[in-house]
Amino acid sequence: MSAQTAPYAVLTDIARRSRALASGLPEQQEAIELWNGIGFILAGQRYVAPMGEVVEILHVPRYTHVPGVRSFMLGAANVRGRLLPLIDLAHFFDLPRSSRSQRERRVMVIEHGDLFSGLVVDSVSGMQYFAVDKFVAQPEGSPADVLPFIHGGYERDEETWKVFSTFELMEDERFLDVAQW
Repeated sequence: MSAQTAPYAVLTDIARRSRALASGLPEQQEAIELWNGIGFILAGQRYVAPMGEVVEILHVPRYTHVPGVRSFMLGAANVRGRLLPLIDLAHFFDLPRSSRSQRERRVMVIEHGDLFSGLVVDSVSGMQYFAVDKFVAQPEGSPADVLPFIHGGYERDEETWKVFSTFELMEDERFLDVAQW
């Protein structure tokens, strides 16, 4: 019996000494809840589209002009076998282009239900993360035509990124009606 108890006693003693000499766990800090989206620049202003609304980001592909459409529709591009209508978002909202070159422009591919479109913006800033408690319900400085698609904003580093709903844009009659006549 003592042969079986001795190893147990040794292990118990090691465990007791380990707990006595162990440093405590680091103090758990409060986790900050984050909201994320795809940041983009349009007419010099910062916007962010909710993460689930942007399918892909592309360089502006070669495209074919489509006759009889409004001027904000640049044309259609073949992207991996699918026809992607390209909409110049600044032109759609009648906004001036920021001083970005053609090479910096990007296409945010959006898909909502049966609609599949590419929004050409001045540049894309990639994934953006914002503390949820920095939400602003009524951000200032949005152009009047863009305002119906803004759903608040997030402040970070003394800048406000306006939340732009691409899904609401795709449901807007002006966006859907590309015929020139």
